Amino acid sequence: MPTRRQFLATLALAPFARMAAGFAAGRLIDFPKADFSKFSKNLKPVGRALEMEGYYVWCNSPIYGPDGRVHVFFSRWDAKKGMGGWLNGCEIARAVADTPAGPFVYQETVLAPRDPGFWDATTCHNPSIQLVDGQYCLLFMGTSNGKTDTKRIGLATAPTLEGPWTRPDAPLLLPGETGAWEDHCTTNPAFVKHEGKYWLYYKSWNTQEYVTSKDPTIRGNRKYGLAVADQLQGPYVKYAGNPVIDFSKQGHNKQFEDAFVWRQNGRFCLLAHDMGVYNHEVGLYLESKDGKEWSYPKIAFLALRDYGVQEPPAPPKLKRYGRLERPQLLMRNGKPDYLFCAAQGGKYMTASAFVLKVG
Repeated sequence: MPTRRQFLATLALAPFARMAAGFAAGRLIDFPKADFSKFSKNLKPVGRALEMEGYYVWCNSPIYGPDGRVHVFFSRWDAKKGMGGWLNGCEIARAVADTPAGPFVYQETVLAPRDPGFWDATTCHNPSIQLVDGQYCLLFMGTSNGKTDTKRIGLATAPTLEGPWTRPDAPLLLPGETGAWEDHCTTNPAFVKHEGKYWLYYKSWNTQEYVTSKDPTIRGNRKYGLAVADQLQGPYVKYAGNPVIDFSKQGHNKQFEDAFVWRQNGRFCLLAHDMGVYNHEVGLYLESKDGKEWSYPKIAFLALRDYGVQEPPAPPKLKRYGRLERPQLLMRNGKPDYLFCAAQGGKYMTASAFVLKVG
């Protein structure tokens, strides 16, 4: 992984960043040498969506349907569980709108926790929807006991966005053996089909780092691996050079999560939520020629206030208020059209989707 010094831009790029629509110039003093990606240049806020009374809404994955409407597959859980309810009691639902700006109307619950004994018995989370080989593929994460070390990636498929969904009895990808860099879990799936093969990116970390860290705020260091299959349903073989993205050697427990991967102009592109590379309030953008060696990240998006979004003060229960997390793209003709993120707050002071126009 290249060093930060090799990839950070000079101050000369700051004027370019100031031209990015919606960015408040005063906030750029926080990033005097930061390199803003081209992706970040023309993001325009649209507004909140999927504000649902009684629920936290997260992981908003959109797709255009055959009728031109926008379908969003999203996570939701009972507001009584608080922000941590995603780990024990989350379900994946679908909503539809005529345009990306909404309003979105709830249609159905697509996947809900199953009976004890199943690998996804206590939660269904991290939906990411794609059309692959003429069928709809819903990648997601489940847990069997409501704890992080049982997080596993699964794949449900359907002939239409309305279903019926074929639900997997086994996870798509398992963690590594004890002591491996990814022995704790498999989660946060990102997927792309490339040259006839099926590429699955996944987040994990090492259990020993999670258990023995002397810093109580550190729960392992999140890294990303790659697994490739000849068939959509697998088996997925982990790349020998994993992890393909690892910021742990940069110090200060720099890491990231919530990757979304797509291909554009002959390159792999990746969005993610920053966890200390710059700070926890921004998004990251990375590129790769081969999907295995990735550039040092540039800034993809900023906090809501940097787009001129004014919201009421945060209640004490919302510790991530103002951030945009879990980035997912609405693609049109192979290019990003809208950015859907998750953001705490909203009408019911829980969490909802927040939508930005790309370009």
